[in-house]
Amino acid sequence: MDNETSTDRSELLALTAEIVSAYVGNNALDTGTVPDVIGAVFAKLTELSTDEKPLPETLTPAVPIKRSVTDDYIVCLEDGKKLKMLKRHLMTAYGMTPEEYRAKWGLKPDYPMVAPTYAAKRQELAKKIGLGRKPRAPQTAAAPKGRSRKKAVA
Repeated sequence: MDNETSTDRSELLALTAEIVSAYVGNNALDTGTVPDVIGAVFAKLTELSTDEKPLPETLTPAVPIKRSVTDDYIVCLEDGKKLKMLKRHLMTAYGMTPEEYRAKWGLKPDYPMVAPTYAAKRQELAKKIGLGRKPRAPQTAAAPKGRSRKKAVA
């Protein structure tokens, strides 16, 4: 064994002892099960301490990206749900912003978060009630023509 491996092993043993003593102190155990608990904790710590990183999972969308946007709805690539508005669903279900979602799935920055038909209806409604227009300048009321003053004679 080299020096680094023995140091790692002694650290793992110390952590194992600390974890098991805390567990045994708070839980009622038979004396015969304590060695099993020690072995299980040590094995898990050894597994977690290895330098090997798991390979990242390749992302597989619930539907093909090209089919995720239709006129009436947008399909969430995470779970395949058909939605009119994706932004709120992403935040409540996955804690993701639209930017994080687009980055995760490699989508363009202009990828829609709202179904096109729904967006058109909302746009039409907004125009109908006058949103987005500058208010007209109020017309000043012309002063009523009344009798004029007589000119002073000097």
